[in-house]
Parts: sequence; C-alpha cells; structure tokens
Amino acid sequence: MSVKIQGLTKIYGTQRAVDNVTFEAKKGEVLGFLGPNGAGKTTTMKVITCFIPQTEGTAEVCGYDTSENSMEVRRRIGYLPEHNPLYKDMYVREYLAFIAGLHKLKNPKARIDEMIEMTGLQVEQKKLIGALSKGYRQRVGLAQAMLHDPEVLILDEPTSGLDPNQLVDIRALIKNIGQEKTVIFSTHIMQEVQAICDRVIIINQGKLVADDPIDVLRERISGETGVVVQFLEKIGAGKLAQIPGVKRVEILKDNEFQLISGKTDIRPAVSKWAAQNGLTLIEMRREIYSVEDVFQKLTKN
Repeated sequence: MSVKIQGLTKIYGTQRAVDNVTFEAKKGEVLGFLGPNGAGKTTTMKVITCFIPQTEGTAEVCGYDTSENSMEVRRRIGYLPEHNPLYKDMYVREYLAFIAGLHKLKNPKARIDEMIEMTGLQVEQKKLIGALSKGYRQRVGLAQAMLHDPEVLILDEPTSGLDPNQLVDIRALIKNIGQEKTVIFSTHIMQEVQAICDRVIIINQGKLVADDPIDVLRERISGETGVVVQFLEKIGAGKLAQIPGVKRVEILKDNEFQLISGKTDIRPAVSKWAAQNGLTLIEMRREIYSVEDVFQKLTKN
C-alpha cells in the first residue's frame, strides 16, 4: 500500500480532531477524502505529510513511518495544501527552480518545462506569482507538488478558484496522474468526486463513517430506491400501491408520483401494470442517489 493509516488519533486539548481513523490508499487510484468543515480531513493530511505529529496510531507512506522516517516520507509525497503557500514576489519559473533545488533534481529545466506544459502555465510562466489569478496560482501549486515526481500526491481543495474550462483540464490531469500514482483528493464539490475518484472516504467529527467505491457508497445509505412516474390519466395513490414491489407511494404533483421500493428495479412491473390497466405512462425514471446525497445522509447530525 502507498499510504496506510492505522488507528490514527490527533487530540487538541479536550478535542479529538481525528479519532481512531484507519484506511489504506493504493497505487493507481484516486481516493476522494470528504467531510464537512472541521471534520478532521486537513488534520489527517497534515499528519500524513509530516507537518504535525499524531497523538496515537501510525501513518505509513510507501512503507516509511511518518514519525520515524519523516524525510523519506517527504521525498515521496507531493502536497498541495488548502491554503496554497506561494512566494508571491517570485516569478513562476524562478519559484519552480527554487523548489527543484530543494528536491535536488538532476535535470531541473527539463522537468520545469514539463510541469509548465502539463499544468497549462505556458502563457503565465514569466509573470510574478503575485500577479496571477487565483486559478493560475493553483496551477503553480499543482506544478510544485508534482515537480519531483512523487509516488503519492495529496491535494487539499486543488480546484479552488478555477473557472469551468480550467476545471476540465485539471480534472483530466488528476485522473491521468491517478493511473500511475496514489492520489488523495479532498474537495467539497461533489461533482468532482464523481468525475475523478475511484473510491471515497467520508470523515465526520473525526471518525471514519464510510470507505467504499462510489457505486457501493450509493447503496449504503438506504435499502430503498425510488421510481418517479407520471400518467396521462388521473389516478389515486392507493391504486399505485398495489403494484408488486411498491412499499409506499409519495405524491409529487398532479398525476406524478414517487414509488418507493427495495433494491429491486420495479420499472418492468410498473410498465406491465400500466398496460394491464389501460393507463398511459408519460414518464418513468429511476432516482439514483448521488455522492452528495450520501454525504448529507452520513454527516448530518
């Protein structure tokens, strides 16, 4: 495993910011790390990246313990914090050259050229960082995180401040990187999670409340599914409750209903019932739980 967390706990005074969290992140996957504000996500990332020590438990990166071998861990991690710390009085190329020097890269110019092209900084590469828009500053942060070709990439809100066109580029970049490296990706934008992540972890009040592939995660929050139907003719909710597999019926508006069932797809039964009763089915669609639905269900008190 590229990242292995076991019983991780971080205590500030009387507050357990992270409470006995255990998970693993594998090479070749993008792991979505979700949670409401103050849930403990950033604290966990800071422990993994050796910014702060844990109170209890262990954190390993590529087989190295963060407490005992912090320098080896740092060599293998690229980190973009939530608040992107940049030297605003340096030029883009100058800053990346400085970072390359810290990592003692053998051929820094070629690697800097590669990162500038990969993150779309060609037009802005000769500007002062302080003169860049927030979106381009994020690109500089991504470039520095990937500059030394780390095995593990930890991104805390990496798409903050990007416009829709930039979002598409950076999403594709992160997805591509995740094919060869381990990427831990934190965001509050649920559409990004569905577009980028292979697996999702949700943390709430310091505790791990979910760790599943996205498709499995959707099934966790309820044993029920919904089918929305609309008929041309007027019909009572009581009759719809007679359809095999329907547990209850919710009225949405005139002639439009939500039929609640178990995990079985009841659409064939609905179509058959409508035909048998001479009813015209105008619309029928299955309600699919989104990652946002799951997130709200698992993190609301």
